[in-house]
Amino acid sequence: MRVLECRLVVDDLDAFVADLGAIGERHGVTVQAFDARYVADRSHLERAVELADRSIERGENVARDRAVEILLYAAGRRQIDRALEMGVDEGKNRAVILIDAEPSDGADGEGSRENREAAALEAVVALEGVVSRETTLERPDAETLCAFFDVTEAERAATDASLSALVRERVALLEVEK
Repeated sequence: MRVLECRLVVDDLDAFVADLGAIGERHGVTVQAFDARYVADRSHLERAVELADRSIERGENVARDRAVEILLYAAGRRQIDRALEMGVDEGKNRAVILIDAEPSDGADGEGSRENREAAALEAVVALEGVVSRETTLERPDAETLCAFFDVTEAERAATDASLSALVRERVALLEVEK
């Protein structure tokens, strides 16, 4: 899995999402863009990918598209409309773009998983909407994360777990709530 932390300026959201999809298809990877305010850290996305892949493998997925299934798990929600809040919007965005080859993919005519992910990353960086590469996960937006994932002050006070761990717990709970 590759993660691009960046600043975006998106003029046409549908065109930007289509470009990400085309890059994914061209390189045999899944590409999903997130508003960085809703991502606790890299582990949050890794857990979402793991659980989405397991759901797809078992035939229990809600979405037909792997990128959308990953988004659902990252958001800890089964409703696509609610999960889309976690995506990027038109205008300026601090973003995290996930690039991941499916786990069953091995080396093929287009190269190894790592090579395809690297090539897709280069293509994403070259998109007009990607203004700069910059750290977006270094300082998580605790207020936004707590509100989005329904993490209360009482819950945070009752545990020594990090906010990231609590968010990953919400992601994992989606599996239980099915």
